[in-house]
Amino acid sequence: MTSTQPSLPRPIPGVVDVELLSGAQASPSTSPSLLVEVPHGACRRVHYDALRARMKGDLPADLHCFFHINTDVGAWEYGREAARRALQAHPTRSALVVRSLIPRTLIDCNRPATRDGGDLHKGALTAGVPAYIDHPDDHALLVDLHRQYVETAEAAFALVCEQNDGLAVITHTYGPRTLGIAGVGRDIVEQLRHACAPEREHTWPLRADVDLLTTDPEGRDWSPPGMVPALVDAFAAAGLQARCNEAYNLHPASLGHTWSTRYPGRVLCLEVRRDHLVQAWTPFEEMTVVADKVEPVAAALAAALAPALGRAPG
Repeated sequence: MTSTQPSLPRPIPGVVDVELLSGAQASPSTSPSLLVEVPHGACRRVHYDALRARMKGDLPADLHCFFHINTDVGAWEYGREAARRALQAHPTRSALVVRSLIPRTLIDCNRPATRDGGDLHKGALTAGVPAYIDHPDDHALLVDLHRQYVETAEAAFALVCEQNDGLAVITHTYGPRTLGIAGVGRDIVEQLRHACAPEREHTWPLRADVDLLTTDPEGRDWSPPGMVPALVDAFAAAGLQARCNEAYNLHPASLGHTWSTRYPGRVLCLEVRRDHLVQAWTPFEEMTVVADKVEPVAAALAAALAPALGRAPG
């Protein structure tokens, strides 16, 4: 490499944040051997409000409530902290953190933009563009932003997993319970308020503390070899139960599946329950991520990542 800096994907305001984390002994020319991708990283109300202000169409009333309950609060924090800790074990290496700034409430950066939604009760995923986005100018705007994000993520995966033979982690968070929502339409806020009513919310199935998304629907495992047992043990030591493919798996409709199958054995996807990361679970309001809660999750993830990172070419 002729430059003193690695050739990295560039951040794009309002679309994607790109950060290079360097180990204490890494040289300026060290190209990243670890990627943390956060496709649902737009988790602050300001992210939603900024994009909503650019749109022309009539959206469902109180759609911000759907944003708050459905965004991956804490995913960026624990992913970034895990990368930082992994670099403490390998101070000559560097890591790349790629975070979407596009609210999934408006377009989902873990789906192809053309993806249609289906019946969630039957295992389908939500659409790339929700059905309530019906103004053509809004649709065009969102699809263009989505394209910019996916191109950035694609370049990051190619750099780390292909050029540098490194590892990638796709970090997500999910709500504590599987709510009985069949699909996402203009009535989504009403559906959620009904499901989360005090007399009803506790009746929905409680999810695992951590869900490791390792296999596709046919049962083929695409995760890094040997990492799952290490993760299960590390999370158990932190008092968290990790399951595999319990709530979700590597669904072909997700870009997590795309990256995992493009780079077999180099990509790990996981979900962490949001209530383990925030000050209080307030589903229809912005939640505050707590550093003391992020720490054990990140430490467990880093403990499993560090040995695998050490085996990657330097």
